[in-house]
Parts: sequence; C-alpha cells; structure tokens
Amino acid sequence: MYKEVIAHIRSLFGEDEAFIPLHAPWFGGNEKTYVLDTIESTFVSSVGAYVTRFEEMMAELTGAKYAVATTSGTTALHLALITAGVQPGDEVITQPLTFVATANAIAHSGANPVFVDVDRDTMGMSPGALRQFLDENAAVRDGQAINKHTGKRIAACVPMHTFGFPLRIDEVQQVCSEYGIALVEDSAESIGSYYKGRHTGTFGVAGVFSFNGNKTITCGGGGAIVTNDEAFAKRAKHLSTTAKIPHAWEFVHDEVGYNYRMPNLNAALACAQLEQLPAILENKRELAEAYSAFFKESNIELVRGIKESLPNYWLNTVMLENMEARDAFLQETNAQQVMTRPIWRLMNKLPMYAQCMHGRLDNAEWLEERVVNIPSSCRPGRGNIAITRKITDFVSQKL
Repeated sequence: MYKEVIAHIRSLFGEDEAFIPLHAPWFGGNEKTYVLDTIESTFVSSVGAYVTRFEEMMAELTGAKYAVATTSGTTALHLALITAGVQPGDEVITQPLTFVATANAIAHSGANPVFVDVDRDTMGMSPGALRQFLDENAAVRDGQAINKHTGKRIAACVPMHTFGFPLRIDEVQQVCSEYGIALVEDSAESIGSYYKGRHTGTFGVAGVFSFNGNKTITCGGGGAIVTNDEAFAKRAKHLSTTAKIPHAWEFVHDEVGYNYRMPNLNAALACAQLEQLPAILENKRELAEAYSAFFKESNIELVRGIKESLPNYWLNTVMLENMEARDAFLQETNAQQVMTRPIWRLMNKLPMYAQCMHGRLDNAEWLEERVVNIPSSCRPGRGNIAITRKITDFVSQKL
C-alpha cells in the first residue's frame, strides 16, 4: 500500500535495502579533536574550557544573554522550573502531546502537571486553549494565578515546540503575562528553529534544549538553559553545581543543589556539533523540501510549519487519514527496514498522570491517532555536508 513512499525514502537516502534509521547523528567536524583535547587536559568532568565555550556558543546562537550547560534536557527543564520559583504543590500547565520528560520534569519539581490542548498545525500548545482554560479555571490574586477549583498556585507554563516546529509562542507569552505565570519554553527539539525572527527558547523567562543522541546535534547526552535574566542564570548555574559556594578549598553549600553540570567531555563534543549546525540545518531543510515535493502528489499530509516560522525539521512528520491508516503505514515501513514511529501517547493517558487536571484535548487526541515521523537524518553528500560515513554505519544504534 505504501510501496511508493518507501521507495522514495530509500531513493533520498541512497539505500536500496539497508536499514534506514529515524535520525542518526553525524560527526564530520572537530568532534574527535576536541574530545581528545579534553582527555589530554585531564579536565573531563564539570570544570573545563569547553563547558564555558559551549555556553557562549549557545547564547550567541539563540540570541539570549546567558546559557547554562546541564547534563540533559530533562535536568535543564527541572532546574529552570525551580529557578523560576516553582514549588512543591504548585501547578504547571503544559501540553499532553509531548515527550514524557516534559511532564516528568514538572513532577520532579514537586508540582502537578495540568494539560491544555494543542493546535493541529503546530502540534504545540494552543494559545486559545490556554486562555480558555485559565479564563474558566483561574483567578489572579495578589499577582499570582490561582486555580479556583484546587486552590493551588499556577506557577508556570511549559509549552513544547514539537519536533522542531515552532508554536505560536508569542501568543502563549501574552496569556501567561496577563495571568502572572512564568513561561518556560521546552525547546528540547527545536535548536535552530525560529519564530518571527527569534530563536525558540527566548520568549519566556527561560528556554531549555536537549542534546540527546537522537537530536539535530548531539553530545551523547546534555542540555542547556538560555535566559536573558542575569540573576536567573547565576542561580541556575549555582544550583547545577550542588549549590557550592566558590572557594579554593572549603566545601560550603548554601541550599539543596543538584549535580546537573555538563561534563567537559560532553561539552567538547557539543562545541564541535554547534560549529556544524548551519550546514546540518541546510541539509535537513533540503530533505524537507524533497519530501514536500513528493507528498504534494499524494493523499498524505506533510507538516511544514506555520507562517513566520522557520523549523529545523528535526523529525519530518506526516499525518495519515486515521488510526487504521497510521498503523498500516507503521507496519509496512518498519517491516521494510525503513524506521518510522508514531507520536507519543498522550500524557494524561499514562498511569502516573491520569489523574491530572486537563481541559478539552480534541486536537491532541486527533493528532495522536494520525501523526507519524519519517527518516530525517542528514543525507550523505547532500548540501554543504560531505558525509563520508554511510547511513548503514548506524544500523546497530537504531535510534
């Protein structure tokens, strides 16, 4: 049924029979040189020149004034929420259509997730759904949003830019501002994505990014917080290093901290990857254009992003007619060694979050039944990237 789609994907990646992963990493720059440099320096842990350089590069890339390196996107979000003032017993609004790490980070902070619907065209939080939920369920008292039904403070809002497609973040920001709610962007998947000329992650008090092995660029595992607030950045960095007061030899800690600082070894890899990001993004956008031309002639919709957005196309995304068509597509492609995957199960359907408050989730439920990701790796010899390793080198990883 989907033989033409499979054949087209194979032609794009130049692989007639071998396994094609969903998103394989590409290391074609200074990765080995920088990592070996850290080993020779013996500074492989959380102190080192590459950590500082990585933070500088992230700030420069996003246009934020400050960046704080962390061990993962999850720890970055956890740390950002705590620094934003989220306390145990608070509520944090997010979307049900997201990777579980978003909800987990909220739970790690001791808060309760609250889910509002997404927009179909962005797959990210709907500003309309957010406003409706707050208008119906919240009141502002002494400058803070309070849930009228639970009596709990709504301390923060965490929208997520799904698969690198920017949501209407300026409208979400406006709603949060009216209700006195801290906006923390989950930009884990959207490095290199822009909305109305601004990089994702820079619209709220903070934004967080992930550098997991399957992301657009990777350092194996790592994350980052970006912010324009100097006090926010300083406290986040302080908390990430076990809240230790700097001293030549004394060990004094002034509050409960976390061992969340990115190791220099990972930062070295991240710096090399950031150097290659412009070429990687160009390569991925060329792939998206090739997919777009193909799917225009089919009854399968390819997600392209909304007006005034520039996605990174981390994972190219198609929408099938219904759940039956989605499952048939997944079955046939994976059986033919072309890796595809469905979107995540909604957070409110997972046992640990089943009791969380939520509004109507019509769009999220509609998307859950239809969305599929298709292979989105950089392609050998395309664009500005002279990839020398074949895509089949990554078969064993099956990312």
